[in-house]
Amino acid sequence: MGRSMSKKILVTGGCGFVGSNLVPRLEKAGHWVRVLDSEALGRREHLGTFEGEFQRGDIRDSDALDSALQGIDAVIHLAADTRVVDSIHDPLHNFDVNVVGSFRLLQAMRSRGVQRLINASTGGAIIGDVPPPVHEGLVPRPLAPYGASKMAVEGYLSAWSGSYGMRALSLRFANVYGPRSFHKGSVVASFFKEILRGKPLIVYGDGSQVRDFVYVGDLCDGIIRSLDCDVSTVIQLGSGVPVSINHLIDAIRIVVDPLPVTVEYRDARRGEIVETWCDISRARGMLGFDPATPLHDGLRKTWAWFRRRNKRAVDRLLVACGDVAPLSQWQLMDFERGEGSDLDTDLSF
Repeated sequence: MGRSMSKKILVTGGCGFVGSNLVPRLEKAGHWVRVLDSEALGRREHLGTFEGEFQRGDIRDSDALDSALQGIDAVIHLAADTRVVDSIHDPLHNFDVNVVGSFRLLQAMRSRGVQRLINASTGGAIIGDVPPPVHEGLVPRPLAPYGASKMAVEGYLSAWSGSYGMRALSLRFANVYGPRSFHKGSVVASFFKEILRGKPLIVYGDGSQVRDFVYVGDLCDGIIRSLDCDVSTVIQLGSGVPVSINHLIDAIRIVVDPLPVTVEYRDARRGEIVETWCDISRARGMLGFDPATPLHDGLRKTWAWFRRRNKRAVDRLLVACGDVAPLSQWQLMDFERGEGSDLDTDLSF
């Protein structure tokens, strides 16, 4: 698939984990970018040497949306409350951010005449507990309010496409991991943070539950490719590879060695799916999507970012476990092997 002409793109939630990885890649691809972010979790400084425009604002604020959409060709909509368990405890907040905020974005786009939207959605949380792999043809049966909110947004995008001619593409993300995810509650980020604290990894269930883990660099490539897909539909973006939590922990042990990794198993939580991974055939066919980062390589790059950001914690743990090799020596070895070539240099968050 050929890459698109340069566009003026609005990225909502652009200071978050995916956004802060995506924005520099969009700029490198020749696009001009404006970021709209409330800074509830992400921060402007997370964008590093960002050359576009930053606007602080909430997607529930119609005036902020109208201003942010001025002169824009396409919108990549990442802003959302993505916390599944929190959505169970406080479904109203999740609805307000995800459904009301997205609806107001659609209204503002219609008023401004912006006809192209790439929407960040979710696969497993929408489809529910069905035999994997999940694919775009399955009937949605969400088990938590978060999945229901994303399903509602997909429904509105379908309606806007049918009623107003909007070209609206929903990308259903699998479990995304990678650098710049320190503030995320996702499993890989949570595990690395617990290791840095010298705490056990908490696993709800027996660890046999299965997920699809996709490296953020591969995901960003899929998002950028979607700018050339001029149809309104849903597409799964993942690795297409099922990985159990226990297997993930084994891979993490190799990556963080010599730091110790202990695990504490607890009762499974309501509303969480046991097994899910995705069929990415449609993404391969329509986008030319080809997630090329193996799990071990992605974990290594992610851990390198975490440990560089938290040098003091790593050095303290190394001393505690009897290995006092300086972190700078580790970094030098990594970069000599080429393992640091995909890492961001802005470690301020």
